[in-house]
Amino acid sequence: MTGAPPQPFLNDIALTLEEALRMLEEGAKDRKSPLHTPTVATVREDGTPSQRIMVLREAERDSRMLRFNTDYRASKVADIRDGGPVSILCYHPEAKVQLRLSGCGRIEQDSAACDAAWNQATLYGKRCYLADPAPGSSVAQPTSGLDPAVEGRKPEGFEVAPARDNFAILLVDIEQIEWLYLAHTGHRRALFSWDATAMQWIGKWLVP
Repeated sequence: MTGAPPQPFLNDIALTLEEALRMLEEGAKDRKSPLHTPTVATVREDGTPSQRIMVLREAERDSRMLRFNTDYRASKVADIRDGGPVSILCYHPEAKVQLRLSGCGRIEQDSAACDAAWNQATLYGKRCYLADPAPGSSVAQPTSGLDPAVEGRKPEGFEVAPARDNFAILLVDIEQIEWLYLAHTGHRRALFSWDATAMQWIGKWLVP
């Protein structure tokens, strides 16, 4: 008996890019996808790295944009502001695919895109931005930061309305995609870089 046929993208770099973009789009839409919660890394003002798990809310292949929601008071906002470097790590254990993405981030709080993201958020999701004091603040006792009046239950719309002031979105313009596929028959690794002049991805194979 023979094993399953090899994936077509194993030896076709164009298909490899297509598969990477497809997986990102699926990750944004499917809450069960491992790519729905990637690791997002930024660089602090002192040059040290900072990582956290975030929910991938949107992936647009034409604009090369990934969107995440964030608290405007969070430390990563100061790291990124308008053009800070962002690195994103995804791994899909069943597909045996690792994606390392890098690009420039920007924070938006007062924009149509941010308004749309806020309107799409659930009441539970909006409740997170009611935390007081701000995320990362030092406290004497363990706390969620939420008022006991809204903790542990689904809030009403009017209760979470003030949280809009703390809500923002992180948009990342992806400039590089590094793909790693693990297979017992032989790993595959590729790097795709965005060529702004040619307006297209340029890919090349790498040794895994």
